[in-house]
Amino acid sequence: MAHQVKGVIAETRGAPVQLTDINIPDPGPGEALVRVLACGVCHTDLHYREGAINDDFPFLLGHEAAGTVESVGPGVDNVAPGDFVILAWRAPCGSCRSCVRGRPWYCFDSRNAAQPMTLPGGRPLSPALGIGAFAELTLVAAGQAVKVPPGANPAAAGLIGCGIMAGLGAAVNTGGVTRGDSVAVFGCGGVGDAAIAGSRLAGAHTIIAIDIDDRKLEWAKDFGATHTINARHTDPVDAVRNLTNGNGVNVAIEAVGNPLTFEQAFYARDHAGTVVLVGVPSPDMTIQLPLIEVFGRGGAVKSSWYGDCLPTRDFPMFIELHQQGRLDLDRFVSETITINDIEQAFHKMERGEVLRSVVVF
Repeated sequence: MAHQVKGVIAETRGAPVQLTDINIPDPGPGEALVRVLACGVCHTDLHYREGAINDDFPFLLGHEAAGTVESVGPGVDNVAPGDFVILAWRAPCGSCRSCVRGRPWYCFDSRNAAQPMTLPGGRPLSPALGIGAFAELTLVAAGQAVKVPPGANPAAAGLIGCGIMAGLGAAVNTGGVTRGDSVAVFGCGGVGDAAIAGSRLAGAHTIIAIDIDDRKLEWAKDFGATHTINARHTDPVDAVRNLTNGNGVNVAIEAVGNPLTFEQAFYARDHAGTVVLVGVPSPDMTIQLPLIEVFGRGGAVKSSWYGDCLPTRDFPMFIELHQQGRLDLDRFVSETITINDIEQAFHKMERGEVLRSVVVF
């Protein structure tokens, strides 16, 4: 039996989003129906609306979500009705060549629900990142529903499903930040601030936040930045080196997705240091670096896919750290809004007025 609920869709490229009726089927084999409690408004949703991801319109937007399991289909044993879950947009299959090699965070056959969610006339919707959580109910592969300890604020917990995980993972999993390290984070939005928080958790002694917005730099201090640089007024590479005895940082994290800031991050690291790209570039962007510099500086240049996370390992751990008072997830929530306010939230996000607006149902 289909469940009819309200959902936010992007009908055509660049057009304002619409709140409309959508149909959600009961879960089939390996699927879970989740009642969404909260869902963050992420830049990726805006990229979908603008057609910067692909052209599979109409999109059912929303993916950074927490909720409770409503029902499950045959063969599901990892979650049960009533479980509090965070939705993950990567669900390792366990059998692809990467999973078999013991690297499930690089899974090449991540699972999504097999059945489509549709408009009332039957037209299938493309759920953002395989989730589609700007709706009261959503259908996902059961592996995307990650059970976590109950009690956390859903508005904050859901952000682990994308932005917080991407930033924390870029620092801890991909960058390997550890105690005593120096770190520079380029871009202090939600992902960048999560990278700062992750670096502090890991024991970095110097954490340098770089942005062109003084308001964001002030926010970065709240997450653990020890120094800030406004790149609009100061050359960030020179400034980073001045703060690190002329050497550069052990780990430079680019959380913008821009060739200029990537190049700055590349040159701001120490010899044999690590550069991590976690900001998502547009398909037309390119970089050009002298090959001798890539060779001569040694170290590593890495991209971070979803913080190189294993959701079943990392999501519960971060909720526990939050409940212990060691990771302030609530600080990432700038405002809570209704499902009617998403278009306005996109504009606030573009103007840099919020870290995250979160839809609460």
